[in-house]
Amino acid sequence: MGACEPSVLHDNGTAAFTRKVALMRWFGTWVVGLAFGTCAALVSTSARAQSTPARSEAWSTATNVMALSGLGVQLIFPRVFYSDPEVVVGWKARWHVSVLAPTMTIATLALFNERVLKNEIGGHRPGCDEATQGGPGCASYGMLSTQSFMASAAFGQGLGTFLVDTLKWSGGQFNFGAFATNTAVPGVLAIITTAGRGAGNWENAGQAWGSAGIGLLTGLGMGALYAIAQRPECGYSGNLICW
Repeated sequence: MGACEPSVLHDNGTAAFTRKVALMRWFGTWVVGLAFGTCAALVSTSARAQSTPARSEAWSTATNVMALSGLGVQLIFPRVFYSDPEVVVGWKARWHVSVLAPTMTIATLALFNERVLKNEIGGHRPGCDEATQGGPGCASYGMLSTQSFMASAAFGQGLGTFLVDTLKWSGGQFNFGAFATNTAVPGVLAIITTAGRGAGNWENAGQAWGSAGIGLLTGLGMGALYAIAQRPECGYSGNLICW
Protein backbone atom coordinates (compact mmCIF):
# COMPACT_ATOMS: atom_id res chain seq x y z
CA MET A 1 0.00 0.00 0.00
CA GLY A 2 1.43 3.39 -1.04
CA ALA A 3 1.96 6.28 1.30
CA CYS A 4 -0.65 8.32 -0.49
CA GLU A 5 -3.40 5.76 -0.65
CA PRO A 6 -6.92 7.07 0.11
CA SER A 7 -7.33 5.13 3.38
CA VAL A 8 -4.21 6.67 4.84
CA LEU A 9 -5.23 10.17 3.78
CA HIS A 10 -8.64 9.58 5.31
CA ASP A 11 -7.15 8.49 8.60
CA ASN A 12 -4.83 11.51 8.72
CA GLY A 13 -7.70 13.85 7.92
CA THR A 14 -9.85 12.32 10.64
CA ALA A 15 -7.09 12.69 13.22
CA ALA A 16 -6.52 16.33 12.28
CA PHE A 17 -10.22 17.03 12.47
CA THR A 18 -10.40 15.33 15.87
CA ARG A 19 -7.53 17.46 17.15
CA LYS A 20 -9.25 20.61 15.88
CA VAL A 21 -12.50 19.65 17.59
CA ALA A 22 -10.67 18.96 20.86
CA LEU A 23 -8.84 22.27 20.59
CA MET A 24 -12.09 24.12 19.94
CA ARG A 25 -13.76 22.39 22.88
CA TRP A 26 -10.86 23.31 25.18
CA PHE A 27 -10.89 26.90 23.95
CA GLY A 28 -14.68 27.11 24.31
CA THR A 29 -14.52 25.71 27.82
CA TRP A 30 -11.79 28.21 28.73
CA VAL A 31 -13.81 31.12 27.30
CA VAL A 32 -16.98 30.04 29.06
CA GLY A 33 -15.09 29.53 32.32
CA LEU A 34 -13.49 32.95 32.01
CA ALA A 35 -16.86 34.54 31.30
CA PHE A 36 -18.47 32.88 34.30
CA GLY A 37 -15.51 33.81 36.48
CA THR A 38 -15.71 37.43 35.38
CA CYS A 39 -19.45 37.56 35.99
CA ALA A 40 -19.00 36.00 39.41
CA ALA A 41 -16.34 38.57 40.30
CA LEU A 42 -18.53 41.43 39.14
CA VAL A 43 -21.51 40.10 41.06
CA SER A 44 -19.35 39.66 44.15
CA THR A 45 -17.97 43.20 43.85
CA SER A 46 -21.45 44.59 43.31
CA ALA A 47 -22.74 42.71 46.34
CA ARG A 48 -19.93 44.07 48.48
CA ALA A 49 -20.56 47.61 47.22
CA GLN A 50 -24.26 47.29 47.93
CA SER A 51 -23.63 45.85 51.40
CA THR A 52 -21.31 48.73 52.38
CA PRO A 53 -23.32 50.81 54.87
CA ALA A 54 -24.12 54.32 53.66
CA ARG A 55 -22.87 57.06 56.00
CA SER A 56 -23.76 60.74 55.76
CA GLU A 57 -20.60 62.84 55.70
CA ALA A 58 -22.74 65.96 56.07
CA TRP A 59 -24.09 64.71 59.40
CA SER A 60 -20.60 63.67 60.45
CA THR A 61 -19.28 67.18 59.89
CA ALA A 62 -22.32 68.81 61.50
CA THR A 63 -22.16 66.67 64.63
CA ASN A 64 -18.42 67.29 64.99
CA VAL A 65 -19.00 71.03 64.82
CA MET A 66 -21.94 70.96 67.25
CA ALA A 67 -20.10 68.81 69.79
CA LEU A 68 -17.14 71.18 69.78
CA SER A 69 -19.52 74.15 69.93
CA GLY A 70 -21.07 72.76 73.09
CA LEU A 71 -17.69 72.89 74.79
CA GLY A 72 -17.05 76.32 73.29
CA VAL A 73 -20.24 77.66 74.87
CA GLN A 74 -18.96 76.68 78.31
CA LEU A 75 -15.71 78.54 77.65
CA ILE A 76 -17.20 81.71 76.14
CA PHE A 77 -20.24 82.50 78.26
CA PRO A 78 -19.81 83.82 81.82
CA ARG A 79 -21.21 82.55 85.06
CA VAL A 80 -24.15 84.69 86.15
CA PHE A 81 -25.05 85.02 89.82
CA TYR A 82 -26.98 87.24 92.20
CA SER A 83 -24.47 89.17 94.28
CA ASP A 84 -24.60 88.98 98.05
CA PRO A 85 -26.59 92.00 99.32
CA GLU A 86 -23.84 92.62 101.88
CA VAL A 87 -21.46 93.37 98.99
CA VAL A 88 -23.30 94.75 95.97
CA VAL A 89 -26.93 93.94 95.28
CA GLY A 90 -27.88 92.70 91.80
CA TRP A 91 -26.97 90.25 89.06
CA LYS A 92 -23.32 89.95 88.12
CA ALA A 93 -21.41 88.04 85.43
CA ARG A 94 -17.85 86.77 85.67
CA TRP A 95 -15.60 84.96 83.21
CA HIS A 96 -13.52 82.24 84.85
CA VAL A 97 -10.30 80.93 83.30
CA SER A 98 -10.59 77.98 85.69
CA VAL A 99 -13.53 76.68 83.63
CA LEU A 100 -10.83 75.14 81.44
CA ALA A 101 -10.51 72.41 84.10
CA PRO A 102 -13.88 70.66 83.55
CA THR A 103 -14.02 71.54 79.86
CA MET A 104 -10.59 70.14 79.06
CA THR A 105 -11.37 67.08 81.17
CA ILE A 106 -14.38 66.39 78.96
CA ALA A 107 -12.29 66.91 75.83
CA THR A 108 -9.65 64.52 77.17
CA LEU A 109 -12.24 61.87 77.99
CA ALA A 110 -13.71 62.22 74.50
CA LEU A 111 -10.28 61.80 72.92
CA PHE A 112 -9.56 58.78 75.14
CA ASN A 113 -12.84 57.24 74.05
CA GLU A 114 -12.14 57.85 70.37
CA ARG A 115 -8.62 56.40 70.49
CA VAL A 116 -8.89 53.66 73.12
CA LEU A 117 -12.20 53.01 74.83
CA LYS A 118 -14.49 52.40 71.87
CA ASN A 119 -12.02 49.87 70.45
CA GLU A 120 -12.14 47.99 73.76
CA ILE A 121 -15.93 48.05 73.88
CA GLY A 122 -16.17 47.03 70.23
CA GLY A 123 -19.74 48.12 69.55
CA HIS A 124 -20.29 47.69 65.81
CA ARG A 125 -21.75 50.52 63.75
CA PRO A 126 -25.10 49.91 62.00
CA GLY A 127 -24.66 47.44 59.15
CA CYS A 128 -21.33 46.14 60.45
CA ASP A 129 -20.38 42.83 62.06
CA GLU A 130 -17.28 40.76 62.75
CA ALA A 131 -16.93 39.84 59.07
CA THR A 132 -17.10 43.42 57.75
CA GLN A 133 -15.36 45.24 60.62
CA GLY A 134 -12.40 47.21 59.30
CA GLY A 135 -13.83 47.45 55.79
CA PRO A 136 -15.53 50.35 54.01
CA GLY A 137 -18.07 52.01 56.27
CA CYS A 138 -16.93 49.89 59.22
CA ALA A 139 -13.44 51.22 59.83
CA SER A 140 -14.19 52.13 63.47
CA TYR A 141 -16.67 51.26 66.20
CA GLY A 142 -19.77 53.16 67.26
CA MET A 143 -19.90 52.77 71.04
CA LEU A 144 -19.25 55.03 72.82
CA SER A 145 -20.27 57.74 70.36
CA THR A 146 -17.61 60.40 70.89
CA GLN A 147 -19.75 63.23 69.50
CA SER A 148 -22.85 62.31 71.51
CA PHE A 149 -20.78 61.88 74.66
CA MET A 150 -18.93 65.19 74.26
CA ALA A 151 -21.97 67.30 73.36
CA SER A 152 -24.04 65.88 76.23
CA ALA A 153 -21.15 66.19 78.69
CA ALA A 154 -20.87 69.87 77.78
CA PHE A 155 -24.60 70.23 78.43
CA GLY A 156 -24.20 68.39 81.73
CA GLN A 157 -21.36 70.67 82.77
CA GLY A 158 -23.47 73.75 82.08
CA LEU A 159 -26.46 72.26 83.88
CA GLY A 160 -24.41 71.40 86.96
CA THR A 161 -22.87 74.86 87.03
CA PHE A 162 -26.25 76.55 86.59
CA LEU A 163 -27.89 74.55 89.38
CA VAL A 164 -25.12 75.26 91.87
CA ASP A 165 -24.91 78.94 90.93
CA THR A 166 -28.68 79.29 91.24
CA LEU A 167 -29.30 77.28 94.39
CA LYS A 168 -26.09 77.94 96.30
CA TRP A 169 -24.62 81.24 95.17
CA SER A 170 -27.76 83.12 94.08
CA GLY A 171 -30.02 82.03 96.90
CA GLY A 172 -32.45 80.26 94.56
CA GLN A 173 -33.06 83.27 92.31
CA PHE A 174 -33.53 82.34 88.68
CA ASN A 175 -31.75 84.19 85.87
CA PHE A 176 -32.88 83.56 82.30
CA GLY A 177 -29.53 84.61 80.83
CA ALA A 178 -27.67 82.07 82.91
CA PHE A 179 -30.22 79.40 82.02
CA ALA A 180 -29.97 80.15 78.29
CA THR A 181 -26.18 80.17 78.09
CA ASN A 182 -25.42 77.37 80.54
CA THR A 183 -28.20 74.93 79.67
CA ALA A 184 -30.54 75.87 76.82
CA VAL A 185 -27.96 76.44 74.07
CA PRO A 186 -25.72 73.44 74.89
CA GLY A 187 -28.84 71.34 75.50
CA VAL A 188 -30.16 72.00 72.00
CA LEU A 189 -26.70 71.28 70.54
CA ALA A 190 -26.55 67.99 72.46
CA ILE A 191 -29.98 66.85 71.25
CA ILE A 192 -29.28 67.70 67.61
CA THR A 193 -25.85 66.09 67.81
CA THR A 194 -27.19 62.83 69.23
CA ALA A 195 -30.13 62.70 66.80
CA GLY A 196 -27.78 63.55 63.92
CA ARG A 197 -25.51 60.60 64.69
CA GLY A 198 -28.49 58.32 64.15
CA ALA A 199 -29.79 60.23 61.14
CA GLY A 200 -26.38 59.96 59.48
CA ASN A 201 -26.29 56.19 60.20
CA TRP A 202 -23.08 56.55 62.21
CA GLU A 203 -24.54 54.92 65.32
CA ASN A 204 -27.80 53.22 66.12
CA ALA A 205 -30.25 54.79 68.57
CA GLY A 206 -29.04 52.76 71.53
CA GLN A 207 -25.40 53.66 70.93
CA ALA A 208 -26.04 57.37 70.35
CA TRP A 209 -28.49 57.99 73.21
CA GLY A 210 -26.66 55.65 75.58
CA SER A 211 -23.44 57.57 74.98
CA ALA A 212 -25.35 60.83 75.48
CA GLY A 213 -26.66 59.62 78.84
CA ILE A 214 -23.17 58.69 80.04
CA GLY A 215 -21.87 62.05 78.86
CA LEU A 216 -24.69 63.93 80.61
CA LEU A 217 -24.01 62.28 83.96
CA THR A 218 -20.25 62.77 83.59
CA GLY A 219 -20.58 66.46 82.72
CA LEU A 220 -23.21 67.07 85.40
CA GLY A 221 -20.91 65.75 88.09
CA MET A 222 -17.90 67.73 86.89
CA GLY A 223 -19.89 70.94 86.45
CA ALA A 224 -21.41 70.73 89.91
CA LEU A 225 -18.09 69.97 91.60
CA TYR A 226 -16.41 72.81 89.75
CA ALA A 227 -19.14 75.34 90.64
CA ILE A 228 -19.05 74.33 94.31
CA ALA A 229 -15.27 74.64 94.49
CA GLN A 230 -15.03 77.87 92.49
CA ARG A 231 -17.14 80.81 93.68
CA PRO A 232 -18.69 82.83 90.82
CA GLU A 233 -17.35 86.09 92.24
CA CYS A 234 -13.71 87.08 91.71
CA GLY A 235 -12.81 87.20 95.36
CA TYR A 236 -12.57 90.77 96.67
CA SER A 237 -11.34 92.27 93.40
CA GLY A 238 -14.67 92.38 91.58
CA ASN A 239 -12.89 91.93 88.22
CA LEU A 240 -14.81 90.61 85.23
CA ILE A 241 -12.19 87.91 84.61
CA CYS A 242 -11.30 85.48 87.37
CA TRP A 243 -8.12 83.42 87.34
